Amino acid sequence: MAHKAADLAALNADLDTLSSVSREDLHHRWTELYRTNPPSRISRQFLLRAIAYRLQEKALGSLKPSVRRILDKAAIDCAYGKEIAVSAPAFKSGTRLLREWRGKTHEVTILDEGVLYHGARFRSLSEVARAITGTRWSGPRFFGLNRRSDVDATR
Repeated sequence: MAHKAADLAALNADLDTLSSVSREDLHHRWTELYRTNPPSRISRQFLLRAIAYRLQEKALGSLKPSVRRILDKAAIDCAYGKEIAVSAPAFKSGTRLLREWRGKTHEVTILDEGVLYHGARFRSLSEVARAITGTRWSGPRFFGLNRRSDVDATR
């Protein structure tokens, strides 16, 4: 989506003036943008941030549905006191990952579909980890792509 320089300049000017607007004007702006009254005990900081977000969303577009689903799940997990699950990052084809295991360095190359290890294609990092260790592993964990990798690095 291409954005005109004039539209971006107008957005920036609008965002710059928000901090100097009265609370009453912020309430009016919220109602205008969200088509509902703001919550009664909302802080000024939250009002500012929510209005700024909606202005940017209108000018630049909203989040992809896939990102919105991830954020919704994280919010639910957080509300129930659960640890927020973070998926392994997606790597570009050709990315190389290295892992030392029992004194030997293992190298994998990420492909468009699957992983290359010792000239053989594997469907996932977990399959490669299993081939290396002989046991079932989370591939992202084995290759150090998530938080628990610090614990597993000692194995």
